Formats: sequence, C-alpha cells, structure tokens
Amino acid sequence: MRPWPVEALAESDLAELEELLAGVYPDEAIVGRLARYGSLVLEANRRVNITGAKTAADVAAHIADSLSVLPYVHPPYVDVGSGAGFPAIPIAIVSGIDVTMIESTGKKAHVLEALLAGLALPGRVVAERAEIAGHQAELREQFVSGTCRAVAGGSVTAELLLPLVRIGGTAVLQRGRLDEGERASLEDAALVLGGRLDEILPAGGERRIVLLKKDRGTPLRFPRRTGTAKKRPLCS
Repeated sequence: MRPWPVEALAESDLAELEELLAGVYPDEAIVGRLARYGSLVLEANRRVNITGAKTAADVAAHIADSLSVLPYVHPPYVDVGSGAGFPAIPIAIVSGIDVTMIESTGKKAHVLEALLAGLALPGRVVAERAEIAGHQAELREQFVSGTCRAVAGGSVTAELLLPLVRIGGTAVLQRGRLDEGERASLEDAALVLGGRLDEILPAGGERRIVLLKKDRGTPLRFPRRTGTAKKRPLCS
C-alpha cells in the first residue's frame, strides 16, 4: 500500500485532533505531527478496518495513552501487535527513535508501512505472528525495550514480548485493572520467561503500566506455538 497524500486528509479531523491534543505535549510542532498521524489513521480506517477508534476523540485518547509509556521506552525498541500503530508511532513521533512493529494481520501491516512512509518515520514492520518472530535470530533478545498493548492477558503478553527483549531490558505492558490473581500469574510467568515484575505504575483511572525487567535469557521453548499462550496461559 502506498502512502496516501496529505491532501487526502479530512481537514475537520485534523483541526479537531489538533485541538484535542493541544495539552498532550508541550511542543506545538510535535502536536501537529501527532494530529496528522491521527488523521491518517481515521482516513485509513474508512478504507480498511484497522482499529475500533472511529472518531477524532477516540484516536486522541489512544495517542495520549500511548505517550504514557514514553519515559520507559528506549532504543532499540519493538512493539508487538501494533494494529493502527498505538503506542509505537506516537512514541516515534515524539522521540525520533527507530521502531520495529510486529503485526500479523496483513492489511494492518500494510497500513503501518504506509504510515511510516507518509510520516517520514524511521522503522520497519514485521508482518509475522509474535510466536514466530520471537524465535527469529534477528529479533530474539535484540531489543532494550518493548511494548504490547491490549493484546491479551498479562501472562500471555509477557510470553509474546519478553523473548524479544534483551537481558537488562524492559518489557512495558499497558494494562487495565490488575487484580491480585492476574498480578500473581504475571509475576510467576515473568520468572519462567527470564524476567521479574519490577514495578506497577498508575496511568490514570484503572490504567496501569507494568514494567518487567529481563534478568536472564528466555528458555528456548518460549514463545510456544501459535495460539498456545492464549489457550494455556502460563501460571494462570
């Protein structure tokens, strides 16, 4: 998919997003680029269903939520299950770091490639299942930080993400309400995968940012075969 031209943007979307995002970041030029990204997402979503965010307000909320993990992301950086680019593309716009986005759905991967090109952002898209990507030598344990947003339960997310993070790096999980049962299973799963639960931080309302530190190599059998992590979550 080729990047669509700037003139294809809906001006009403762009203006509304600029207004909605005005307080999200102190640099006006960066806010303009975030708004442009949001407009491109809305335009793409009218052609291909890539996100449940259908309005400027929806997209602005996703962008703001994406930036909540910015302090914990360092290059080289990977995002798993990128969808429409949250949180990887807002992070790339603000920080300028190179991003690797892993997205198994072909139509979404094509849109992500178009977004990177249209926004002149450094990065790449890996159109592959995370379970397969996690065993590829050029990706496995190559990243200082990684994110995985709204893919599955905590222990499932950890199994997909920690194999990609290098020793000493951090897996950054965006979660909703984290009850004691999920916290315990996530803590145990992290240990099995070579990591540990380092910190749980508030991110507004019931939202939480969970940091998993990678202390040792992930055993070679992880991630398990496609779909297994969701069917039989670790330590649940």
